[in-house]
Amino acid sequence: MFTGIIQSVGRIRSLERRGGDVRLSIDTADLDLSDVKLGDSIAVSGCCLTAVAIDAQGFAADVSNETLSLTSLGGLASGDAVNLEKALRLSDRLGGHLVSGHVDGLGKVVSISADARSQRWTFQVPDELARYIAHKGSICIDGTSLTVNEVEGSRFGVNLIPHTVAHTTFADRRPGDAVNLEVDVVARYIERLLGAGAAPKLDEAFLKSHGFA
Repeated sequence: MFTGIIQSVGRIRSLERRGGDVRLSIDTADLDLSDVKLGDSIAVSGCCLTAVAIDAQGFAADVSNETLSLTSLGGLASGDAVNLEKALRLSDRLGGHLVSGHVDGLGKVVSISADARSQRWTFQVPDELARYIAHKGSICIDGTSLTVNEVEGSRFGVNLIPHTVAHTTFADRRPGDAVNLEVDVVARYIERLLGAGAAPKLDEAFLKSHGFA
């Protein structure tokens, strides 16, 4: 599990094709890996990857076909920037929201506009994910925990403060770029419960307050 609070921006060192899969080698910049061991999880632009090799400059991870098909990782090239976060410890502050690192699909940057010192961003999402996104709910974009400002159909907007832009890969993003999306896990479980006929056990006021009823 992760929090969606980016700890460092790293760079892709190499992508090595291995029998259809890809081994990513990542320069982790100033991210401290002294407490990371082989087999630990690190979120790379929102994708939970397992460290299979660690050195003084960074780590390597194998990326499966499933992950390549659902995320932007397959389109990365040497030198590209990626958001990095080490796995959550039980003693850590939960500054964002609970993030699994399991990307649900790809979205697209529609527009970026200035709003005082902040920026307003609009994203397009696949129709099958739009129902999980609620006004003032949480969304994880390229591993970054953000609050949804507004929702209209399959589009939603967020506000990015200067700190977020400066310390993530949002500084490099432009309209038309693809982004990794992970919807709030609470929405997924509520849908599952409703589909299983458990709706009478859920409090109606709770559902309405979270935008699901």
